[in-house]
Amino acid sequence: MFAELLRSKLAGICDVSDVQIKRLELHYELLTRWNKVLSLTSVRTIEEAVERHYCESVFAACQLPEVPSSITDVGSGAGFPGIPIAIMRRECSVVLIESHQRKAAFLKEASRDLANVRVVAKRAEEVAERFDWVVSRAVRYSDIAVAIKKLGRNVELLTGEVRAEDLIGFEWQKAIRLPWGERRYLWIGSHTVSRETEGGQSKR
Repeated sequence: MFAELLRSKLAGICDVSDVQIKRLELHYELLTRWNKVLSLTSVRTIEEAVERHYCESVFAACQLPEVPSSITDVGSGAGFPGIPIAIMRRECSVVLIESHQRKAAFLKEASRDLANVRVVAKRAEEVAERFDWVVSRAVRYSDIAVAIKKLGRNVELLTGEVRAEDLIGFEWQKAIRLPWGERRYLWIGSHTVSRETEGGQSKR
């Protein structure tokens, strides 16, 4: 049922191979088992999970530039959007940042067979690496704005908040309304580097 739902909801929007669908389904099955003892998601029905978690994450993957990139998912939680992005874009390296230790344990189990995924069990503010892209979903973005600026120049945010442009220090493209549900958007932007910052460190 998962595969059929995913195919139907992504038809004409994003191309997903049978291999990719199978890997996404394995993640869903593991998520369902772990969610019985660890609160990873409040979504209970398979229809809502496919639409809200997997379709949105796959859509985000399809909007990234078609070049190998380093990507980090801030506050990855159950692995969205980072794990679907890693499945869709095997040429990219994906780091899942999750400070909750039990959720980080789930992410390590869920990404065991994904060679392009690494889990970092820290707060985003404590991560010293830099990435081509920072992605995030279902996080209070005002809480992570400082970390996003430090982690990378380019940003993808999946959100129900219509006004991501309220985050100071970013230049945002026009919001992309997601094909599923109401008031769901993908925001793509870049950190605007000040002259003072440019003088202190090189840009990516």
